[in-house]
Parts: sequence; structure tokens; C-alpha cells
Amino acid sequence: LFELTAPAKREEDESIGSRISEMIPNGATLQLGVGGLPNAVAQSLMNHHSLGIHTEMFVDSMVDLIEAGVADGSKKTFHPRKALYAFAAGSRRMYDFLDDNPQIEAHPVSYVNLPSNIARNNDMISVNSTLEIDLTGQCCSESIGSKQFSGTGGQHDYARGAFDSPGGKSIIALYSTAKAGQTSRIVPSLEPGAIVTTPRTEVHWVASEYGMVNLKGLSTRERAKALIGLAHPKFRDQLKHEATLIGHL
Repeated sequence: LFELTAPAKREEDESIGSRISEMIPNGATLQLGVGGLPNAVAQSLMNHHSLGIHTEMFVDSMVDLIEAGVADGSKKTFHPRKALYAFAAGSRRMYDFLDDNPQIEAHPVSYVNLPSNIARNNDMISVNSTLEIDLTGQCCSESIGSKQFSGTGGQHDYARGAFDSPGGKSIIALYSTAKAGQTSRIVPSLEPGAIVTTPRTEVHWVASEYGMVNLKGLSTRERAKALIGLAHPKFRDQLKHEATLIGHL
């Protein structure tokens, strides 16, 4: 089986992971996306209890949560005491854990990612990362400009399903910069040809190493100001200038 190498840890992981973990109540059900940030969130949850798993992709960090007794599914309201997933990618240890494990259920993506099924979990928390977000809240998570970078995935499904869940939250987590700090991931407008993975109307919480903001109900101006506050300080003045030029401030 193909084995997925764990991403290298970054300096920002701990601050972002701990900030998001504080928003996750005991008894919540989790969906974690791909990459270092969702893994960091999982590692920050080791003092939680009664968590559940309902996720498109099953990854190694979920094995850690289950084996530690943190994610026992005891409070799940949809498939209680079962970790639900559509596909898995990780280490040999993870595949061995999944094999013939009665705690785990795999179902077609059409079932696991159906937003109305996702929303049947109380306190559903969705954590996904993005490559770029513009000042209105549009997330590009699968391309760099017009060049395809990754698959579409279930980010949009979980943004909708988690928000519709009683007590649920959808969180987009990102590092504020890319290319060793040379570029900002928070931009005035997406690159030409960039794919909008999650539209601004579906984005709920956004987190970077500089804080978290809830975009729901905010005007375009309020969104721009809030997202600039999540950018690296060295890019904020330029973002304010460009936001003013395009009428967001």
C-alpha cells in the first residue's frame, strides 16, 4: 500500500493548533484535512475526551487520538462509537490499525461527505487548510493560479455540513506566508485562474498564527479588516493599500 509521509512540523503549528483546540468542546466530532496544521490540531487535543471522528480522509493523527482514549465516539449522534471515513492514507501502522477494526466504518464518499449527514453530528468541527484566501474570504485550496496543485476534496462539503451541525464550527487554517516567508497567503484577490474551493458565503472561522476570526455575517469591509489582521505584519500595510484601491476598505 502507498504510504503517506507525515509533513514536517513548522514553528507556527503549535500556536495555531492550540488556538483551534480551545474552540473544540469535549464530545465534539472531528473532520481533519490533509497537512501539518490538521495534524497539529490533533496533537493539541490529547487532554480532551469523548471526541468522535467523521472524516473524508483517515490519517495517522486519528490513530493517536483513538489509542489515547481521546476519541472514543461515545458522544457521537451519528454512527455512535464508530469512526467514519471514506478513504485513508498514512503509515503502515495506520493501515494495520484500520484492518478488521470494529471501531472503524468506511463508507462511500457520497455518504460520508453528504453535508446533511455531516450535520447529523452534534458539535461537528471541521478543520481544513487552504493555499490562499482573498480579502472577501474566498479560499483556493487546490490550485496555484490556474495550475492544479491538489484534489478538490471535501472541504466545501464539510464547511457546509459543520456549520449546519448543532453547535458545529467550520475552520479554515493556514500559515500566513508561503515560500519561506516571501509571499502572503492572504491576498487582496485570488490569482487569475485560481480555483475557488470554498466560496466566501460558506467560510466560517479562519485561523493563522496571528489569531482567529469569524467571517459569518461580516460586510466586505469588515472581512477585509479581519483577514488583514491574520496576515504577517510585514504584509499588512500593502494589503491595506491594495484593499483600498479595489474598494474593500
